[in-house]
Amino acid sequence: MQETIKTEVLVIGGGIVGLASAYYLAMAGHQVQVIEKDSVGAGASHGNCGLLFFSDLPPLCQPGAVTHELGRILQSSSPLYIKFDFNLPKWLWLLRFALKCNSAHLQYALAAREKLLYTSRQLFQELVYKEQLACDWQRRGVLMVYKSQAAMDNYEKVNKLLAPYGLGARPLGKSQLRRMEPALADEVCGAWHHDHDSHARPENLDGVLRKIGVNVAENCEALRFSAQGKEIHAVHTTNGTYEARAVLLATGAWTTPIARQLALRIPIQPAKGYSITLARPDICPRIACYFHEPNVVATPWQDGLRLGGTLEFSGFNFRLDKARLDRLKAAAGEYLRPSPPPPIIEEWVGLRPMTYDDLPVIGQAPGWSNLYLACGHGMLGLTMATGTGHAVASLISGQDPGIDMAPYSPARFN
Repeated sequence: MQETIKTEVLVIGGGIVGLASAYYLAMAGHQVQVIEKDSVGAGASHGNCGLLFFSDLPPLCQPGAVTHELGRILQSSSPLYIKFDFNLPKWLWLLRFALKCNSAHLQYALAAREKLLYTSRQLFQELVYKEQLACDWQRRGVLMVYKSQAAMDNYEKVNKLLAPYGLGARPLGKSQLRRMEPALADEVCGAWHHDHDSHARPENLDGVLRKIGVNVAENCEALRFSAQGKEIHAVHTTNGTYEARAVLLATGAWTTPIARQLALRIPIQPAKGYSITLARPDICPRIACYFHEPNVVATPWQDGLRLGGTLEFSGFNFRLDKARLDRLKAAAGEYLRPSPPPPIIEEWVGLRPMTYDDLPVIGQAPGWSNLYLACGHGMLGLTMATGTGHAVASLISGQDPGIDMAPYSPARFN
């Protein structure tokens, strides 16, 4: 007979957002239990490129985004792939995404994302220093790198959106860029340097929880919920039953089917991303680089280099597409100086949790007195994790999180 475990707060999901939430809940004095259906940090938190891109204010859904990507898809040069199938929720999600590509939503999302990103940046720095995290954190900024001068000049429009928030990037011509990052190829024409940003090794961030006494149960999948009125009183899992005063869903791309059990409409689509982790090459960049034309990121660490990119809407599948992996390697070959190919350590695929308005879902679930959500962070899960975790801990503790939570409310979908 499986046991019943009692805790104050149950966090369902052991990705970076769930772990950050558990950390701040514990710091607020709560007894916290984390359950994870696989291994802690094994999902999108594991193989992402580790960018802490606090300057990434514009949402994906912005004016011109749909026509721009459709044009690239027709030319077979887009990192975006949409599988043509009969998945109606996916096509409705894409339609809603397209409807959000307007100027009004752009300005709304800029302000909303800035508040959470600013808080996250301050908290991440505090966390690293306080807990002495060995996560290879490098505060050298992020380079938006271009081969096309026209494309680089066009980024000025984006930069003007960032300037009012104090997050504008500095343009670097070819000679300036060469001095800053000599690992880039001669064909590169220039870059924009976002010096507010940084990078870290994402899979090295989970050890702090056990140190502060948070209980973590791996290979423990939530199966169903028992409720009394508007309160969830038990979560039944593959490893037993958990009873908690408050329950947090930090379940990433899997949130929609789980929330459906609780009569919640949380339209999150899984978007597959790829990465390749290499041993550190002889010629390796010092600064994390975003190669603009192919939308590929190259993140350097002390002992390796990770290449990542693509946005594939093909449902819940983890098939490694060799052509997409080859595209990552080809981009590195075009943008970085030639170097003997280093050994491949890992080829990886993961699912990003995407909302159609490109804003995360954070807050109390409508219709439930003790259920909270922290999900839908898209490609900014690592970047927004600390701000999200702090906000969730404040809400569950009955305190003011310090920022307006309305833009992230789960109620906006219901």
